[in-house]
Amino acid sequence: MAGRVLAAKQRPRARHIPQRTCVGCRTVQEKRALIRVVRTPQGVQVDPTGKLAGRGAYLHDRRSCWTQALKGSLAHALKTELSDDDRERLNQTLETLPAEDGREDA
Repeated sequence: MAGRVLAAKQRPRARHIPQRTCVGCRTVQEKRALIRVVRTPQGVQVDPTGKLAGRGAYLHDRRSCWTQALKGSLAHALKTELSDDDRERLNQTLETLPAEDGREDA
């Protein structure tokens, strides 16, 4: 009996869920719950699939996070300067996001 090793109980392994930090509010959340913004040779753009090649950053789907990120943290995370075209493209996405607490952020 002394040489016999008891097998550890087999329990299913927890599935790994990737975590990312929102560059607007600095909150960590599941990658799938955030919107990816990517720097490409064509400029900065929203990546709805999350699979475009290029340096990426993540944001919540909240206007406050996007507004904060556009002040500088997004450009810093992407290691680039946002051009006027990039800002226009990102502001268009910002306008499609739902208002928070039933009010419009201006």
